[in-house]
Amino acid sequence: AESMARTGATVRGIDLSTKALKVADLHSLESGVTVTYEEIAAEALAARMPASVDVVTCMEMLEHVPDPQSILRACATLVRPGGYVFCSTINRNLKAYLLAVVGAEYVLNMLPRGTHDYDKFITPSELARYARNTGLELVEMRGMTYNPLTQVYALGRDTDVNYLMAFRRLA
Repeated sequence: AESMARTGATVRGIDLSTKALKVADLHSLESGVTVTYEEIAAEALAARMPASVDVVTCMEMLEHVPDPQSILRACATLVRPGGYVFCSTINRNLKAYLLAVVGAEYVLNMLPRGTHDYDKFITPSELARYARNTGLELVEMRGMTYNPLTQVYALGRDTDVNYLMAFRRLA
């Protein structure tokens, strides 16, 4: 949110966690950018503000919600025709389980144990299908890798674990 605000974008961040929103608000104050935060469900915001934004980002949260297709539907409703929805999540396969759950939560202790539920991971084909069902077309998919030794993320072709998808809302 803050990086988009630094480019001059008007940015609204939403979450259902009051605690997370307070942390985000404090962080944006410290960084000197203006981001409006609101405690609201994506579906409720979409009902209140349909077709009102050019870009929606939904990063690293679809694998934590009970109904990711509902979230994607809300994102598609929020964005104007021709606008973009960007999502990132975790693939569902053995490699993703070993790296995102076993490695990150139990071996490296990068995340609290129990952060991820393997059954909620989403394959790229599932996410693309959810998007098609909501009137979004896939523009691009990229993999994202993390090197814990250098603490560097990189975009590439490997979608086995983390991946991002860019969608455009059809008219």
